[in-house]
Formats: sequence, structure tokens, C-alpha cells
Amino acid sequence: MTDFFYKLNRKDFLDDQYKDYSDFDNPLPIGYGQTISQPSLVLQMTRELELGKNHRVLEIGTGSGYQTVFLAEFAEAVYTVERIAELSHKAKSRIDKLGYKNVHFKIGDGSHGWNEHAPFDRIIVTAAAGRVPDALIDQLKTGGKMILPVGESNLQELVRITKTNDGKIEKEHLTLVRFVELVGEYGWGKNKY
Repeated sequence: MTDFFYKLNRKDFLDDQYKDYSDFDNPLPIGYGQTISQPSLVLQMTRELELGKNHRVLEIGTGSGYQTVFLAEFAEAVYTVERIAELSHKAKSRIDKLGYKNVHFKIGDGSHGWNEHAPFDRIIVTAAAGRVPDALIDQLKTGGKMILPVGESNLQELVRITKTNDGKIEKEHLTLVRFVELVGEYGWGKNKY
């Protein structure tokens, strides 16, 4: 995975005014109040998913498509949901140019997942929720894992959730992060972790 990390050029996922900053390990704006995460965090989140080539992955928050390509490289299929149509279209164009055929795109509210293609072996959420969305827990396969940031607007915990074989939910706190808000029913405000 580390070899792919150094091979994939983040510059290809940024608009012109930010391309010169692509090598910095910082989040960068991608428009519409959204960001592309710093490369080290994308690598960490991908590793924490423990992806297998036979895994079907749900990604909430396509954004620039940078994280999506990591998932597509190491999984069988990626189902990615983005609420901002312009970002989804840009990401699809970039990913198509790279030759990936295992990514499926949807424009909509990611907090409800993508029920038509559930259950998923892995779920990754790249926006912060006030609490874990129930729909995503429901769409996680038994034995599956989900990574997502959960918490308040100024700071969240990156959490790995595992749905055990007996249907129980185990939560593991990985690190502190700052993400943009998961807009909708599970955003910040009344949803307290």
C-alpha cells in the first residue's frame, strides 16, 4: 500500500491554484466548502479498513476522488456517494482517466448510505458526524468494518467500528482529526456522540 501511496500523484485531484501544494501533508480546499484530506490521513484510514481484493466498499463523501482511488486499488468494488454533483462529476472524470472500472458513483445524501447495494464489507466516511448513522451500521456486513470521524465541529475522534459475528458493535478510537461536516440528519448540533 505504501508503494501505491507514493505512486499516486495528489496533484491530479486538485484544481490549478492548489496543484503547487499537492506534496504538502495538509488538507486543501476543493471547492464548495469541502477539502481533500492530507495524504498521511488517507493512507492511515485506508490501512485501518484492512481491505481485501474481494471487499465491496461504501465510501461516503467522494470529494476529489483521491481517497476513492485508494479504495478502488485495493478492493473489488467501490460505491461512492457525494452530495455535491459538481464534485462527483469531477471525481468521476479523474477516476475514469486513471482507468478504474470498479467505482460506482451516486449523487445524494450519504448519511443514508446506498441500500440497494448493501451489505458492504467495509464503509468509510470522509465527513464528520455528530453520531454514527444508523443506516450505515445496518448496511455493514457481519464481520465488516467502518471508519469514520465522530464528534463536535472543532475536533472529532476517528473511530473504527466492527460488526462482530454475533451482531454486536465494537468501537475503537484511533486518533483525533478535523473533518468537514456530514451534512444532513447525522451532522453536528443535536447529534451528540
